Amino acid sequence: MSLQTPEKIRTLQRKLYRKAKAEPVFRFYLLYDKIHRADILAHAYALARANGGAAGVDGVTFAAIEAAGREEWLAGLRKDLEDRTYRPAPVRRVMIPKPGGGERPLGIPTIRDRVVQTAAKLVLEPIFEADLDPAAYGYRLGRSGSEAIEAVHAWLCRGYTDVVDADLSSYFDTIPHDALMQSVARRVVDRHVLRLIKLWLRAPVEQRDSDGNRRMTGGKAGRVGTPQGGVISPLLANLYMNRFLKHWRGTGRGEAYRAVVVAYADDFVILSRGQAAEALAWTRQVMTRLGLSLHETKTAIRDARRERFDFLGYSFGSHRFRKDGHWYLGASPSTTSVKRLKTKVSEILVPANTAPWLEVRDRLNRLLRGWSGYFGYGTRMPAYRAIDNHVSARVRRFLCRRHKVPSQGTRRFPSEAVFGALGVLQLRRVHLGATPWDLR
Repeated sequence: MSLQTPEKIRTLQRKLYRKAKAEPVFRFYLLYDKIHRADILAHAYALARANGGAAGVDGVTFAAIEAAGREEWLAGLRKDLEDRTYRPAPVRRVMIPKPGGGERPLGIPTIRDRVVQTAAKLVLEPIFEADLDPAAYGYRLGRSGSEAIEAVHAWLCRGYTDVVDADLSSYFDTIPHDALMQSVARRVVDRHVLRLIKLWLRAPVEQRDSDGNRRMTGGKAGRVGTPQGGVISPLLANLYMNRFLKHWRGTGRGEAYRAVVVAYADDFVILSRGQAAEALAWTRQVMTRLGLSLHETKTAIRDARRERFDFLGYSFGSHRFRKDGHWYLGASPSTTSVKRLKTKVSEILVPANTAPWLEVRDRLNRLLRGWSGYFGYGTRMPAYRAIDNHVSARVRRFLCRRHKVPSQGTRRFPSEAVFGALGVLQLRRVHLGATPWDLR
């Protein structure tokens, strides 16, 4: 199945976007029939299949669906949508570790629900995209975290160095349903689509403890939150965050505070010329009116000329040029991001990994290549050097154990061999230019 959007669907998306962009107050009445179109459901299935993911509460996997007959499964799903008998299943909740410690909840809908949510996203996203503020970079077609990083650095270099380093407290879990549905209804008045979204927002959540005991929460009584893990959740989260960004722009806060906002979903910074405190006070009041709250212990005002702040995995602020010692406003991979990568490298190169070396190497190189693809902006050589040193040491130790080398292995597996004949990707070489083994 091809992941390229079929031309018929692209044509529909273009029409919806152009209509929404040309008429900012137009409201769309007939959308539900598009969501259960056979071609849209088939493409939604292909996208969900490519994303993979675990089974939901029903235990149904993609392999099981395809073994029983994908076309028949899609036909049954389409009939349920046409007959208005579709109901989402409870969302399976699992807890995953957070990089800084603790855990965060992740919701796993069933494949059936993921496909319908993807179909709805294909239809609704062009409409809402037309309304999203230019300051928003997250979960948007044609925009990326890399662009947000470049924007923050550019504004700093223009003198917007008084920074509100903001953090919303449990944003996805605290979005008020009623206010969110008002945001949706400003553009979409098809009652069947609105009903679908309400069903997803109020789907029960199933969680099991270590003994396997089942506990249900949420459901019809739920009034806040859009579960992280749902396909439709990022789109809805962007739509609600847009209320803050539009209010900022509409009330002229940028001019009043000599400031700009750069946002990636719920993660945002305000960059100002000397009025960060005023911008923070205004932001706190507006977020309260929206039913949200700032995480006070993680929200702070920074002077980027003298200290750093982290945003989207990068550290921004004062950097020192190693050659002559002068200071400049830079951007570099954050300490946390480097530590996180080192941990992932170490998890691959554990003694219990008995896969052939070529498989281990290729897995390691995919990790390093992906990381360097994102962290390829700004001052990155110190981070690359630290990672290369860690990778070299861990590979050497891994191979010494495997080959029962009695020494530390510096003569048998020197760094030149690790990044040469053994074919491990060296980030410093990525910085300077590709080498033959980078292409493996």
